[in-house]
Amino acid sequence: MRYLLAWSLCAFLSGSAAAIELTDMFGEIQSPNFPDSYPSDSEVTWNISVPDGFRIKLYFMHFDLESSYLCEYDYVKVEAEDQVLATFCGRETTDTEQAPGQQVVLSPGPYMGLTFRSDFSNEERFTGFDAHYTAVDVDECLEKSDEELACDHNCHNYIGGSYCSCRFGYILHSDNRTCKVECSSNLFTQRSGVITSADFPSPYPKSSDCLYRIELEEGFLISLHFEDSFDIEDHPEVSCPYDYIKIKAGRKEFGPFCGEKSPGRLETQSHSVQILFHSDSSGENRGWKLSYTAIGNPCPLVQPPLNGKIEPSQAKYTFKDQVVISCNTGYHVLKDNVESDSFQIECLKDGTWSNKIPICKTAETTVPRPERGAELDQATA
Repeated sequence: MRYLLAWSLCAFLSGSAAAIELTDMFGEIQSPNFPDSYPSDSEVTWNISVPDGFRIKLYFMHFDLESSYLCEYDYVKVEAEDQVLATFCGRETTDTEQAPGQQVVLSPGPYMGLTFRSDFSNEERFTGFDAHYTAVDVDECLEKSDEELACDHNCHNYIGGSYCSCRFGYILHSDNRTCKVECSSNLFTQRSGVITSADFPSPYPKSSDCLYRIELEEGFLISLHFEDSFDIEDHPEVSCPYDYIKIKAGRKEFGPFCGEKSPGRLETQSHSVQILFHSDSSGENRGWKLSYTAIGNPCPLVQPPLNGKIEPSQAKYTFKDQVVISCNTGYHVLKDNVESDSFQIECLKDGTWSNKIPICKTAETTVPRPERGAELDQATA
């Protein structure tokens, strides 16, 4: 091995500490002078580093060190990321000391340190150790961060790393982990409808900003009604810092709303409503569902003219409603000096009627005049 010369040199540095850097993907580490007895009062550290995306697996083929209580004399100590992974000594494991045997030591990341130390004397001959290490691929798809999987939807592992992908209809966020939806162009133009968060009642997507617009003709007033099944991530002390719904209707604003208490019914008094839903990069909340309806601006009640009637007869008239005025038998509708059988008016967006109520006039009876030929015959008779 390429490091045997360096390790042999270190063995002669009695009373001093040495450090050896190992950067290969695999290697063999032996105690000084192995397989002969290791020297007294010696300390050597091997610092192993492999590329990101790998861990280090360490195992021993031979192990023979002086035995002592809690390995206070001679020992091999394995460390990684400021934590001691194992301390070995002796030939066999006892109640107070541990030998590696067939045990495999696995580092949490791409770094590991192995330190061998012997004290000032040994009462008998100990041959030391022969260890091997290898870089092993980390399956990032099984790793968890704050109890969440490495990827929001699909995780693909490869040697030395991994990447995430999203289900159909989703877009990978710039963090390359979470999946968001493209939901900024939702437009509703019908007078009634239902709107929900994406995937409702399953948890809504993370890291998304959704905009839902209801745009109706001026003169309609939109009413929103949230169902009781309302579940948006919240905070016990701060008002909606993570996920929330905000609503804009003309100059009015509603929200932000979050938590489990439904906003219930909201009268927007507007024909144009924007619903903004924001979610951050964490959480598994179910979302929300609302229905909306629209009614028009009300118009004043209309009364039928004398000797007339209106259809339909309603307790309330609103924008776009139409009324037909007609007269009883023997009467005609008179409007602007024009007689007709009926007349129609419509409730306008500003809450006024398109025209005034006409009157009903008595139908005039006229005697038909004889034709000119008949008049001459009567004169000559």
